[in-house]
Amino acid sequence: MSQGSGLVRTTCSSGGALGPGVGASQPSEGLLDSVYPRTQGALLKVAQMVTLLIAFICVRSSVWIDYSAFSYFEVVTICDLIMILAFYLVHLFRFYRVLTCISWPLSELLHYVIGTLLLLIASIVAASRSYSQSGLVAGAIFGFLATFLCLASVWLSYKISCVTQSTDAAV
Repeated sequence: MSQGSGLVRTTCSSGGALGPGVGASQPSEGLLDSVYPRTQGALLKVAQMVTLLIAFICVRSSVWIDYSAFSYFEVVTICDLIMILAFYLVHLFRFYRVLTCISWPLSELLHYVIGTLLLLIASIVAASRSYSQSGLVAGAIFGFLATFLCLASVWLSYKISCVTQSTDAAV
């Protein structure tokens, strides 16, 4: 059995195949990144925001049986929606160039991991407490769809590779 320390490398691609701002016919300077809204990452963020908004509206407009379960679902969907919108605006207005003290790929990865886990828990709780009321069932389904879209965004945006380094000292 080899004794070695594990090294984990994480790389990020925030946009599509070209990345935000690459291959644009306009100069890369300016406040607004006109290429970013057409990238794969931006379209996934818009789809996530729309499904989270629909899930929130479905649950909010329904009659609740269990107050705590659905208020938790509402809080998670709105907080996740606000954070996804914030990261969308960071990429759209290129705030990552100005605020270099923040590791944007790491913060977005942490948001997606924690937010997706909380959204999955909230969707499971909402589905189990819906008692066949159509609005609550629809909200839970859109919650699961948003969870899937968040997982797809993490899968397509981040590549994590584990490399084992040997500590053998060949002298």
